[in-house]
Amino acid sequence: MNSFVAIDVETANNHPTSICSIGAVKVVDGLITDTFYELVKPEPDYYFRHFTENIHGIGRADTEDARCFAEVWADVDSFLEGLPLVAHNKAFDEKCIRAAHRCYGMDYPDYEFHCTLVTARRTIPRQLCPSFSLPNLCSFLGIPFDNHHNALADAEACAKIALTICK
Repeated sequence: MNSFVAIDVETANNHPTSICSIGAVKVVDGLITDTFYELVKPEPDYYFRHFTENIHGIGRADTEDARCFAEVWADVDSFLEGLPLVAHNKAFDEKCIRAAHRCYGMDYPDYEFHCTLVTARRTIPRQLCPSFSLPNLCSFLGIPFDNHHNALADAEACAKIALTICK
C-alpha cells in the first residue's frame, strides 16, 4: 500500500464520541506529503477524565475554543481525497469516528480502513516483538518515535509502520 492516510484520534474520556484531537498523515506513492492536526471540542459538553488528561495532556482549557467534530471532520474528509485510512488499533479509532458521526447525525462513508496492529500481529513473530504497542513496534522496526498519545505523532508513527510492514 503506497497511498493512504494514517489517522489517530484522542478522546476526553471513555466515551467514543468524546474525540478531543485528530491527527492525520497523508502518504502518496510511498512518501509523506502532508499532515493535519486539530484539537476538537468534545460535545455534548463532555468532561475530561483525569486518567485520559494524564495520557495525552489535553484538557478542557485546550479545547474550549476548538471547533466541534462535525466542522473539523469536514476538513479531514477533504484532506483524505478518497484515500484509504490506516490506524494502529483501527478498532478504537474507527469506533470513535463512527460514533462521532452518529452523534452529529452525519452519514459515515464506508471508508476503506486498515490496521497496522493487526498486520504486525500477523507478520511479526511474537518472540521477536513481545508487544505490538505503538512505541514498542516503532522501536522494534527502528522508527524514531516520541510524544506518544499526541494524535499527529501517533499518526506519523502509524504511517511509517505501514510503509515498513504493509508492502
